[in-house]
Amino acid sequence: MNPSELRSTLALAGIFGLRMLGLFLLLPVFSIHARGLSGGEHALWVGLTLGIFNIVQACFYIPLGRLSDRIGRKPVVLWGLSLFVAGALICAAQDDLLWIAIGRGVMGAGAVSAAISAWVADLTREQVRTRAMALVGGSIALSFALSLVIAAPIYRFINLSGIFVVLATLGVIAMAVTYYVLPTSKPAIKVQQATLKEVFFRPELMRLNAGVFVLHATQVAMFLVVPRLLEQAGLPLSSHWQVYLPVVLLSFVFMAPVLIFGEKKQQLRAVMLLAIGLLLVAEYFFTKATSVLFIAFALLIYFVGFNLLEALQPSLVSRFAKESKGTALGVYNTTQSIGLFTGAVIGGWLMDNHGDLSVFKMGAALLLCWLIIAWSMRELPAKVADSKDVAAKA
Repeated sequence: MNPSELRSTLALAGIFGLRMLGLFLLLPVFSIHARGLSGGEHALWVGLTLGIFNIVQACFYIPLGRLSDRIGRKPVVLWGLSLFVAGALICAAQDDLLWIAIGRGVMGAGAVSAAISAWVADLTREQVRTRAMALVGGSIALSFALSLVIAAPIYRFINLSGIFVVLATLGVIAMAVTYYVLPTSKPAIKVQQATLKEVFFRPELMRLNAGVFVLHATQVAMFLVVPRLLEQAGLPLSSHWQVYLPVVLLSFVFMAPVLIFGEKKQQLRAVMLLAIGLLLVAEYFFTKATSVLFIAFALLIYFVGFNLLEALQPSLVSRFAKESKGTALGVYNTTQSIGLFTGAVIGGWLMDNHGDLSVFKMGAALLLCWLIIAWSMRELPAKVADSKDVAAKA
C-alpha cells in the first residue's frame, strides 16, 4: 500500500475497531454489574440489553450503507459516530438497566460498518484491497482480545459508567479523525446503482452472505463454551486473557503470508476454502480438548481461519458489487449481525439440552455446508490493473 492508502486504512480500521470495542468491552463485566440493577436478576433482560446493540445495527446497516452510496461515506460515518457517542453518554448518565438498553440501542443505530468497509474499498486499489480489509477485519479480533485484558481493570477503577465515558471520548476522537484525516469519497455519478433486490439475489454475494452468517453464528456459539473448557482445564476466568491475547496476535503472524500468497498468485478462492477447512479442524479439536495447551492450539487454528475470512469476504463483496459497494456491504453486515444473534440463541439452547460439545458439532455441520457452497463459487473477477503500472509497462 502507498502512504495514502495505509494512512486511510489504519484510520478506518481504528474507527471500525472502536465500534467493536463498544460491543466487546462490556462482555466480561456486564453480567456481574447487572446483578445490582433493577431487573438484573433476570438473565433474559441482561442478555437483551447486551444484544440490542446487534439487533438495532442489523436494522440500519442496509439503509446507511445505501445512503453512503448516494451522498458519500464521510457524512454517514460522522452521523453514525455521533449516535455512538450519544448512546454511550446515555448509558453513562443512568445506572439503570432500561436506560442502558436504550443507550445501547442508540449506539447500535449508528451502524456504519458497511460504510466504513465501502470507504476502504473506495480509497484502495484492488491490488492491495484484501490486505487493507485484513487490517480492518483484524481490528475485530484485536478489539476482542483487548477487551478481555482491560475490561476488568477499567471496571474496578472507574465502574461501568466510566467505561461508557471512555467510549464516548474515543468516539469524539474518531469523529475528528474522520473529518480532518480521511479524504472525502464522493459517490460515482455516472454509475447506475443496482437495486437492493439485484444486490441481494446476486449469486456470488448470496454465497458470501451465507458465509458470514455461518462464520459469526459459529463464533459466538463457540465462545459460549470455550471459557467453560478453559475453566475445566484449570485456568480461572481472570487468566483467560493469557490464552486469548497471544493466540490472536500469533494468528496474524500465520495468516499474513497465506493472504499475501493468495493475492499475488490470484488464488483467493483457494485461500478461502483453506480458511473454512481450518475452522472445521478447529471445531473437531475442541471436542477433544482437555488441556489448556490443546485448547490454545485449537484456538490458534480457529483464529488463523477466522482472520483470513474476515479479510477476504468484505474485499470480495466490494469486487462483486463495484457499483453499489455500500448497499452490498450493508446486506453483508446485516447478515453478520443476524448470525451473531442466531448463534447465541441456538448455542445456548444446545448447551441446555444436549451438552456443551453439541455446539461444536453444530458448528462443524454448518461449516461443512458452507464449504460445499463455497466450493462451487465461480472464478473471482480479475483485478483491475493500476493505471501507473500500465503506464510503466507501456
